[in-house]
Amino acid sequence: MPPPADIVKVAIEWPGAYPKLMEIDQKKPLSAIIKEVCDGWSLANHEYYALQHADSSNFYITEKNRNEIKNGAILRLTTSPAQNAQQLHERIQSSSMDAKLEALKDLASLSRDVTFAQEFINLDGISLLTQMAIPEVAEDHEALLLCPFLLYLPVFSSFGDMLSFTLTAFVELMDHGIVSWDTFSVAFIKKIASFVNKSAIDISILQRSLAILESMVLNSHDLYQKVAQEITIGQLIPHLQGSDQEIQTYTIAVINALFLKAPDERRQVSCISLVLKLWPVGVESSVDILDCPLTEMANILAQKQLRSIILTHVIRAQRAINNEMAHQLYVLQVLTFNLLEDRMMTKMDPQDQAQRDIIFELRRIAFDAESEPNNSSGSIEKRKSMYTRDYKKLGFIVSKPSPSSSRCLTSVTALMSPLSVWSSCALQNSFHIFQMFSWFKQDHMKISSGCSEME
Repeated sequence: MPPPADIVKVAIEWPGAYPKLMEIDQKKPLSAIIKEVCDGWSLANHEYYALQHADSSNFYITEKNRNEIKNGAILRLTTSPAQNAQQLHERIQSSSMDAKLEALKDLASLSRDVTFAQEFINLDGISLLTQMAIPEVAEDHEALLLCPFLLYLPVFSSFGDMLSFTLTAFVELMDHGIVSWDTFSVAFIKKIASFVNKSAIDISILQRSLAILESMVLNSHDLYQKVAQEITIGQLIPHLQGSDQEIQTYTIAVINALFLKAPDERRQVSCISLVLKLWPVGVESSVDILDCPLTEMANILAQKQLRSIILTHVIRAQRAINNEMAHQLYVLQVLTFNLLEDRMMTKMDPQDQAQRDIIFELRRIAFDAESEPNNSSGSIEKRKSMYTRDYKKLGFIVSKPSPSSSRCLTSVTALMSPLSVWSSCALQNSFHIFQMFSWFKQDHMKISSGCSEME
C-alpha cells in the first residue's frame, strides 16, 4: 500500500554521524520536524538549526518550498539562515586574511539562496560588501579596517580572490531583488567602472563588474547616465577583442543595456545620417569611437569599427557561439536595425542615377549576376521578372510603376521602396551595405542556429 501523499521518506545527514532515515509529515510545522531531528542527535536549541538540500544547490528548506521535497531526497541538518548570516557577517570582518577569504567564499555560495540572502541583507550586509569594494568612501577609520586587504594591495596575493568573491556575493544578493539599485553611491559606480576600465585585471573580477554595470543600467533609470559617463566604448573594445567568450558576452550585454535605457532622443537618431556625417562616401571616418561616451549609443552603433570588431573577434572566432552570446548578438542586431527604420521605409528617387547604380551593383554582388540576357524585345519581360524576384529577395517592396515608366526596364527597380536594412544602407553607401550583406550572408546561420537551440 503506497504511503499517504503527505508523507515523504528522506535521509537526513549531520556531520560526524550516520544519516537518519525518517518520514516527514508535510502537515506538521517545519519547526516541529527540525526539533524531532535535533532530539534524535541530542542537539539543544533546535531554533538554531534548519534543514537544507544536500545537493549542489544547498538551498534551505522553508515553509514555502517544503512541498518540493521528494521521496528519496537527501537533506542536511545545518545552522539556521539567521545564525549562518550572523556568523558570516562577523567572519568576513576578521583580521585574518585566510579566515576572511574562506568566509567570502562561503558567502558567495550561500548568497544564491534567497532565504539566506534575506537574513544577510537584514544585517546590512550589502552596505558592508560595498565598503569592502570601495574602502576609500568609508566614513571613518573603523570602516576602513573592515577591508585592510584593499588598502595594502601589493602585500596580499589573495586580493584578487577576495575581491572576486566579494563581487560575486554582491551580484547574487542583488539578483534577488530585495534591495533597490538606486541606493548605491556614485563612488561605488566609479569603483566598479574602474575595474572594467583596467587593461589587466582578473577575469572573474571583470566578469562580475560587467554584470553589475548591466544590472545597474537595466534596473535604475537614474544610474544609466552615471554608468554611461564612466566608461567609453574604447574601454570596452579590448574586452570584445579578447578570447574569453563569456567576457565578450557580458560586454555586449552592457552595450545593449545602455542602448535600451538611452533616452528616446538619443536612441532614435538616424543611423544613416550619422554614417553620412561621419563617413562621406569613399572617405574614412575621422571620428574615433574610442573616445565616444556611451551616452551616444546611436553614434557608436553607426561606426564601422565596432561592427568590424564584433564580426572578427566574436562572430568569426574559431569557436562555437553559445546560446547567451547568440541572444546578445540578436538583441544588438535588432537595436542597430531599428535605427534605420525611417530610412528603411523611404522610397528611392527614380531620377537619381547614383541610387540606381548602387542598387544594380547590390544585386550583382548578392546573386553573382555577371551575365544578363541580351536586349532583344523577347527578353524584356523575362528580365523584369528576374529583377523583381531578386530585389524582393533582398527585401525591397515593388511599388506600382507609373504608365510613363512601364516600358522601361529600370522602372522596376527605380520605383522600389527599401524594406530591409541591407538595401536602405546601400542607397547611401554601397561599401557599408556590401560589408553588412557579407556578414549576414556568411554568418547568419551561425547566429541563428544558436538562437534556435536556445528557444
